[in-house]
This record gives sequence, structure tokens and C-alpha cells, in this order.
Amino acid sequence: MTHMNAAFIFPGQGSQRAGMLDAVPELDSLDRLLDAAEAFSGRELRYLAHEGTPHQLADTRVAQPLLYLADWAWGTTLVDLGIRPVALAGHSLGEFAALALAGVYSVEAGLELLCERARLMSEATGDRPGTMAAVLGLDTRVISDAIAEVDDVWVANDNSPGQVVISGAREAVERAGDVLLVAGARRVVPLDVAGAFHSPMMARASEGFSALLDGVELRDAAIPVIQNTRPEPTTTAAEIRTALSSQMVSPVRWSETMRAFARYAPITLIEAGPGSVLRGLARRVPEIDAVSVEETGVQALVEEVLR
Repeated sequence: MTHMNAAFIFPGQGSQRAGMLDAVPELDSLDRLLDAAEAFSGRELRYLAHEGTPHQLADTRVAQPLLYLADWAWGTTLVDLGIRPVALAGHSLGEFAALALAGVYSVEAGLELLCERARLMSEATGDRPGTMAAVLGLDTRVISDAIAEVDDVWVANDNSPGQVVISGAREAVERAGDVLLVAGARRVVPLDVAGAFHSPMMARASEGFSALLDGVELRDAAIPVIQNTRPEPTTTAAEIRTALSSQMVSPVRWSETMRAFARYAPITLIEAGPGSVLRGLARRVPEIDAVSVEETGVQALVEEVLR
């Protein structure tokens, strides 16, 4: 039984890298799930997970299923070792792993749903190319005001105080970057992504995904989930469905998500997935402690939480 309050946070696209599954403890189901992921995606995911180049792994049809499986596997491992999270959250596609671990759907159903999401998003980027950029040193309100006069660009991710991502048409994001530097941004960093995710430019993909989601049975969550578009703990299937159906065209409200965890304070957030991006973001929020399972190591982390 968990001796301190712990919650799991699952990373999303951008955390992928070659070898992302290598450190995951062996799970009997992972090999079977990789077979299913390759069938759903039509991609050689086993090979790419180990040997893929950054360009190959940036393909949303590759990154999404691999990250979903890595996130879910780490979360499952921690639960199997005795950690009982008081709540869960995931950044963008990471939310799908959180919902699977909470029992909203089976891991297989979530995998199929995510592969279809990736396909729809990939098709949308072909129809209407776009990009994203990280804005450092300004808060969301200042950024929203500054880019209000620039067409086809929106706030996509409010990641943490001082780190916000904008999304939109390529030229629009470039123009917005110039405007934001004048407004006082420390830096505007282009992101290596395939499209304008979490913006109205994903509307066609979102409509297709919502129609697909209508045919999927969702159960009430066994563990509260704090969702990207509705950052407060919920367990109700109907609320989860509504929030998930609009996720693709809505901002990721990650700063608010982190603050929502403060109600469980004192609490340690465990980044259950590749890398430590979310750990770094969480540590900028008062009352939040955060660790990365990969950086800390499974055994040391379990001993710390259960002592």
C-alpha cells in the first residue's frame, strides 16, 4: 500500500526516442500489444522503437502508439509493485494511457483508438500543413493578447509558468514568433512536429475521432483522471467522453492540471514514461514534487514511495 500520496503523469509526443521500450520491465502482454499496434498502424513499430531515426519517430503514426505502450507499461509496472496512485493525468496522447490504467477502456481498445487518432491527425496535416513553437518567458494571457491580431495561430499548450506552445499555419507561427519577441519573450523555439496540433486546424480530424469515439464503450474511471481540456479530477464516463472528444482541437491546460494535483498535497508526481520532460514542468509549480521513473529507477522510486 502506498505510504505517501503519489500520482502518475504520462508524457506525450516529443518524448519519443530510439530505445524508448528498452528500459521497460518485461510484461507478458507487451509483445502481443506490439503485434496489435503494428497491425493497426501499418508501421514496423518494433524496429522503429529500437532503431528509428528522430525523423522516423516524429511521424505521429509511429510516435503515438509507441509512447502509449511505453506509458501504459510503466504505469502498470508501478501498480504491480504496490504503488496506488490517487490520481492520473497525461499530456495530450499521454491521457490515453491514463484512461487505460484507470480502466475506462481496455489497453487494447485504447491502442486501436489511438492508432486511428494518429491516422486522422496525419491526414489532417497533409490537408492543411502547420507547425508549433515553444514560447519561453511569457505567460498565457500576454501571449494570447499579443497574437490576437495574427490570423491562423493559437495557444496550444499552457505547459508551465513561462513555457507556452503556439500552434498554427507555418507562416503564421513565424509571424507570431516575431510579435512575441517584441512583446518580451525570452525565446521562441520551433518544434519538430508534423502539424498544428491542439488547434482548430485539427477540426476535420477531431470530427472523425469524435464519431469513432461514439462507438467505443467507456466505463467510469477507477482512479480519478485530470484531463487536458477539463483539468479537475473526474471518474464519470460521460464527462471523460466529452473532454476527450474535444481534446484534439483544444489547448492542453497542463499548468492547471498540475495545480489540480495540489489538492492532494503533499504529493509526489511520478512521470511514468520515457524521459523527464513532465518532471521538469511540474517542478515549476509550488506544492508539487515530481520524479521520473527512468531517471530515479524503479526500485529506488518504489522504496521512496512505500517507505
